[in-house]
Amino acid sequence: MSKTSASPSSISEPGNGRAQLTPNDWVDAALEVLVDKSIDSVRVDVLAKGLNVTRGSFYWHFKDRDALLRQLLTTWRNTMTEQLIDRFEHSDANAETLLGELLSLPFRGHAAIRSASIELAIRAWARRNDMARQFVTEVDAKRLAYCAQCFVALGFSLHEANMRAFLLYSYVINESIMGEQGSEQQRNQRREFVRQLLLK
Repeated sequence: MSKTSASPSSISEPGNGRAQLTPNDWVDAALEVLVDKSIDSVRVDVLAKGLNVTRGSFYWHFKDRDALLRQLLTTWRNTMTEQLIDRFEHSDANAETLLGELLSLPFRGHAAIRSASIELAIRAWARRNDMARQFVTEVDAKRLAYCAQCFVALGFSLHEANMRAFLLYSYVINESIMGEQGSEQQRNQRREFVRQLLLK
């Protein structure tokens, strides 16, 4: 069927009669494969099989695989960085409270574990792909800038704020991916130690 014969919104996906998939469904499926396997496994045929649809249905939403991968990275950036920062900025919390919120990110149960798995998968991808590397660099810069902004609000110079932001960000990333190191009490002690160190 040609694209001119009907709009995508009027067509159901083949297979089990389910309503048409959205671009987000394809992105979510791609993310699952990326996390569980690798970027090499994120292929249209693999995703279509997992979603129980034909390969052709993919092209209603994306020009090609690269378009899907770019959307995956955009979604990751927006969800894990832009929306998170926006939520913090609209929370009316003071800078020290925000610092505590940032330090607590690796401790947020299943959501934190899931986020860490996604981070690891995307950073592994970025080691050998220019597009992914550009997104990771942009995300790191945005996160570091926001952390530094918190330290400036606490009265540190811009130079000190940038140095402390890097330490904070490094701690959050590493605590996320090394969450099995130590007991819950030890992890809480590490967090408090880092908080006190950053505020000195």
